[in-house]
Amino acid sequence: MASFLSQPSLTPPLNSDHKKNAILPIKLHRSARIYRVKCLCYEQNKNPTNEKPQDSEPQTENLLLKMAWYGSELLGIVASLFRSNAEASSQYSELVHDGSGPVDRTAIVDTIKQDFQRSYFVTGNLTLGAYEENCEFADPAGSFRGLRRFKRNCTNFGSLIEKSNMKLMKWEDFEDKGIGHWRFSCILSFPWRPILSATGYTEYYFDAQSGKVCRHVEHWNVPKMTLLKQILKPSRQIQRKETISG
Repeated sequence: MASFLSQPSLTPPLNSDHKKNAILPIKLHRSARIYRVKCLCYEQNKNPTNEKPQDSEPQTENLLLKMAWYGSELLGIVASLFRSNAEASSQYSELVHDGSGPVDRTAIVDTIKQDFQRSYFVTGNLTLGAYEENCEFADPAGSFRGLRRFKRNCTNFGSLIEKSNMKLMKWEDFEDKGIGHWRFSCILSFPWRPILSATGYTEYYFDAQSGKVCRHVEHWNVPKMTLLKQILKPSRQIQRKETISG
């Protein structure tokens, strides 16, 4: 249409009445088109180019947290190589069940509460019979499947801890899951002795057929980067020593 209107020699002669009837719609169409182009440009320039994408920071935080998580897992594995067999073999409780039908929900919940008293997060001392072998374990850093791997990670993480305190604050029962609200603090046995402290909750999803826990999902009530900063921050005692020596 633009090329057609740009060649007046091809336009047939029109009288004044015809010009009014013909040119007016053309001007209206061009005006509408220009208005449409302006609106389109406005929509395209609505977000300035100097604005940073909002999801860039969460992606960076996830990457850093995953690196810290896998790094701690690897460090725990290395530390386990220097422990004796007696130290490496953490205890665990058995769940009595005859194998007929699903495990009673009350029995599963009771064993989880008992595992909290043994600080199973950092000792690996948990009731294996309460979980599916292919149970999924997830936290803010990532997820994986495998009960043995979870037990090994908990045991290895415990070897990196100098002192810990874990307490189950509240338990909630739902149709397909239970939620345990907890409080946790520890001193890591790194040279700078960082203090890790947080509250959170864990969702325990129960398998419909076996009655055992098939998903173990941790939620921390602190930002991801706060956890990482706690690990990297020296304790006050170390900072005091550095101040005195300096």
